[in-house]
Amino acid sequence: MIESIAMSDVTIRIPTPLRAFTGGADEVHVQAGTVKEALDKLGESHDGILQQVTDGDGNLRRFVNVFVHDRNITALDGLNTPVPEGAIISIIPAVAGGASFKQQRLAALRREVPEVTPQEAYELQQQGAVLVDVREPDEVALGRARGAEPIVRGYLELRIEERVLDPSTPVLVMCAGGSRSLFAAEDLRQLGYRDVRSVAGGFDLWKQEGLPVEVPRVLNGEERERYGRHLTIPEVGEKGQVRLLESKVLLVGAGGLGSPAALYLAAAGIGTIGIVDDDVVDRSNLQRQILHADDRVGELKVESAQRTLAALNPAVEVEAFRERLDSGNVERIFAGYDVVVDGTDNFPARYLVNDACVKLGIPNVHGSVFRFEGQVSVFWPGRAENPGPCYRCLYPEPPPAELAPSCADAGVLGVLPGVIGLLQSVETIKVLLEIGDPLVGRLLTYDALPARFTELKLERDPACAYCGEGADFPGYVDYERFCNVAA
Repeated sequence: MIESIAMSDVTIRIPTPLRAFTGGADEVHVQAGTVKEALDKLGESHDGILQQVTDGDGNLRRFVNVFVHDRNITALDGLNTPVPEGAIISIIPAVAGGASFKQQRLAALRREVPEVTPQEAYELQQQGAVLVDVREPDEVALGRARGAEPIVRGYLELRIEERVLDPSTPVLVMCAGGSRSLFAAEDLRQLGYRDVRSVAGGFDLWKQEGLPVEVPRVLNGEERERYGRHLTIPEVGEKGQVRLLESKVLLVGAGGLGSPAALYLAAAGIGTIGIVDDDVVDRSNLQRQILHADDRVGELKVESAQRTLAALNPAVEVEAFRERLDSGNVERIFAGYDVVVDGTDNFPARYLVNDACVKLGIPNVHGSVFRFEGQVSVFWPGRAENPGPCYRCLYPEPPPAELAPSCADAGVLGVLPGVIGLLQSVETIKVLLEIGDPLVGRLLTYDALPARFTELKLERDPACAYCGEGADFPGYVDYERFCNVAA
């Protein structure tokens, strides 16, 4: 009769080269009666580790020693050495600067995570797979695979859902040489992504094989700090912020509407802001035109605006046009701008802005105010999808003077242009980033006294001489005369 050996609680100490198999743990606790039973339990709970310690016949490898407390089991009963309660088993392999924990971990990951060559990754990308670049921003700044989504390794788990919503979408993870991508791919698999592969050789091999590469505009440290709250918004993110930094917006007027719009567009990081205005600062402007200050009375508005915006965001380039907009200079001034923000206060200028935007295909972000009321819309008949009407579709001709007196004659609540100008800046950013639903084909009105917003649907006039179907641009007119005659 063979007497059974009682089970004891045993601690197995794991050397650094083998910790890749234990998830980094330096100790594993098992219940066993002998050293062999303890090692077998270790192998059951941590796949692959037992093969590193014993050979195919179950004997200790010749470069491994095992100790119970401070005694080598070769001086005891070998693998059959009994282990008492609380025993400490130490696995001691020969060490001479061999494979590190990282290398052991990488070897284990390569057995678990599928790898693809750069060429295979490129072909999968063309078929709809998402290529994610987990390198650091300074690495990406030197070049990246065309179409790759940059997500820094440290933020991958937090931001992957912003780029890949469906967990069944194939995801290809790329780093510089193919190591970090293995760790990142394993993390994505644990998050529930079902088809994740690491690009072997990483970007270095991708580039060597002559696959498409692009050198993107990336944010520097100061920009990341300044626009940090934008970077956390999925609809903006780094790609959207870069787009804003590369955008050009023209403000027609540096007055009540242009002031709040300019300030917030500069704060948002619009790379180039143009301002057209030939007027000077008057003290009566200061009740609403917050670009200016009392010590600038008599100064050109465009110069005052430049000083204010430079103090807010020195990186923004401000192009000043000390000119009165007219038919002769409008196309020269509008050329190269992505959006025009109409902050004018007279009808000749409004019709001129509209006509030039229609001809050049530029979205026109309209705003207007009167006492306690304001209007906002986006006139964009040249929009590729779902084009809207132009200003002339809404107002084929200006009203008589008694129905539309100037702010100087009728007055305006000082904060009202702030509300309308900010709405114009919001619409401008939506247009630039191609997000949300801009006010194309819609007129948003605001009445401050009852605190009421009203949205009205606008229809495009098929017979409009400027934006109607098949209409040829009829040319600019004498806008002062046009408005006077119509009125």
